[in-house]
Amino acid sequence: MTDRNTLPTTRTTQVVQHPSRPALALRHEARAVGRAARAAFHGPGRERDLLVQSLKASAAAILAWLVAGVWMGDPMALMAPWAAVVLVQATVYSSVLQATRQLAAICCGTVLAAVALAVTGSTLGAVALSVPPLVLLANWPRFGDQGIYGATTALFTLATGAAGASSVGHRVGQAALGAVIGLAVNAFVLPPIHLRDVRENLAALAREAGDVLHTVAGDLREGEWDTQGWSHASGHLEHRLEALRSARGWSRESLRLTAAPLRAVRRPPAPVPPEQEDERWSRVTGHVRALTRTLAVAADDDRAPTAPSGPVLDAYARLLELIGDACHAESRRLLGAGDDVRPDEGAREAMRELRAQLQDGLRDHAGQGAEGTTVLGTLLLQAENLWSETVPTGREG
Repeated sequence: MTDRNTLPTTRTTQVVQHPSRPALALRHEARAVGRAARAAFHGPGRERDLLVQSLKASAAAILAWLVAGVWMGDPMALMAPWAAVVLVQATVYSSVLQATRQLAAICCGTVLAAVALAVTGSTLGAVALSVPPLVLLANWPRFGDQGIYGATTALFTLATGAAGASSVGHRVGQAALGAVIGLAVNAFVLPPIHLRDVRENLAALAREAGDVLHTVAGDLREGEWDTQGWSHASGHLEHRLEALRSARGWSRESLRLTAAPLRAVRRPPAPVPPEQEDERWSRVTGHVRALTRTLAVAADDDRAPTAPSGPVLDAYARLLELIGDACHAESRRLLGAGDDVRPDEGAREAMRELRAQLQDGLRDHAGQGAEGTTVLGTLLLQAENLWSETVPTGREG
């Protein structure tokens, strides 16, 4: 009889295969592409704008190739589609500016390559003589990101061996032809008008300001002062404000050099919010930032000021929550989801009661010492500033 202990023991081990990092990266990119495709198909937005711009650039390159290569019979019709595809920019003004820079860079590259070849008599010597100064010239701010085309054009000119005066003029003429086609396509075929981004960023700023106020109010009510989280959230509002300013700049630029009839067709149905709204929400962002800093100081045990507590703190949290509701209502109004952002009678009455309660609490704290009064008074002043900027009744009052 065989001893049971001598029998081999077979143990089945299940190995979980985790996808490799490249596979995860590819999967993430595939999901991002799918989301972008669905967004472009669903409705107007940044993804659809990128799709339209890509198709316009492709159409400009094809048209330039047809004109230069087929109709004009040029066997080396490269510069025209090259210039056309590059010059379909995000705005018509940007296309004109980039066209000027690119033509200047191409002229410098072709002329310097021709001169270098005439002086040295060899392709290698011409490359050594012309490319270094052209690469240095590419860093000149006047050229922007088009300066590198000077060096690449010189290399292309020397590689093809066509560096005579007629060849130089022919190459510059091709680049000018492509630039004209690219500009025409961008200016007259669905010209880019970036007005929607202003509204979207402004609505996002209002919504995120309301989220920060709701978070602070909830933490104050529960007694969990996450000052680091508040500081991070209020700092994110600054980044959103910068995005709003960038979008406002793009919207101004997109209206420059755009034909008035086409501009009217491409405008969104709702007018762009005035720039006074940017200034107002900039002030709101500053008030939220100041409020979170004051709370962080009050929560620091090493600092002299003491934080308010009890019913006064609950009333303050409720007031912040109501102001956050007003911010969310403003965000919905900006996106067209609601026209009336005025608080109802119940909310207005609650705000009045909370203000009165906080004023009474401030008087009570004044009899207990200056430290608590300083903190509560500062917090109340910041809440008043937020209320006057975000609540319509507060602004009217």
